[in-house]
Amino acid sequence: MLFRSIAEEIVAAVRTGTQVAVVCGGGNIIRGAKLSAEGYISQATADYMGMLGTVMNGVALKEMLEKIGQPARVLSALSLTAVAEPFIRGRAIRHLEKGRVVIFAAGTGNPFFTTDTAAALRASEINADVLLKATKVDGIYDKDPNKYSDAKRYDRLTFAQCMEERFQVMDLTAFSLCMERNIPIVVFDM
Repeated sequence: MLFRSIAEEIVAAVRTGTQVAVVCGGGNIIRGAKLSAEGYISQATADYMGMLGTVMNGVALKEMLEKIGQPARVLSALSLTAVAEPFIRGRAIRHLEKGRVVIFAAGTGNPFFTTDTAAALRASEINADVLLKATKVDGIYDKDPNKYSDAKRYDRLTFAQCMEERFQVMDLTAFSLCMERNIPIVVFDM
């Protein structure tokens, strides 16, 4: 099960003494973006649907972590107090200090911002040492390696290169936030 393997990797990181915070994506919940692109709903509504998907995934991850003995908390940018605590910066930091995994859900709480931007924002707010970006490929490429056999993989890039070349691994706002705060980004295959 995907959630169990992710939870086990997180627990392994926590056991090294590392404080771990996770920003959940929406996964394969109904894609509001697809409905928006087809003209059925507004982009803002599609984005809120995506945020709700991240909360569901966050709650599932929390439950799996706790099932294997790792305390965790879900903090949501949207008010959903029946299933998650509200995001409060000091509360997130305190949970981390107590050894809990903090799961950030609902993105920034605003439409038109990606989960990547939420990750960069939360990393900035908790003074993270690094942002780990899980993708479907093993790094950053000049084009999609699943579609193009001649895609070039980069081992190391500057923020300026990523922004100039507009690599699709993260959006420009996320890159910009990490660049301003000097938070390195490590891209890995999940």
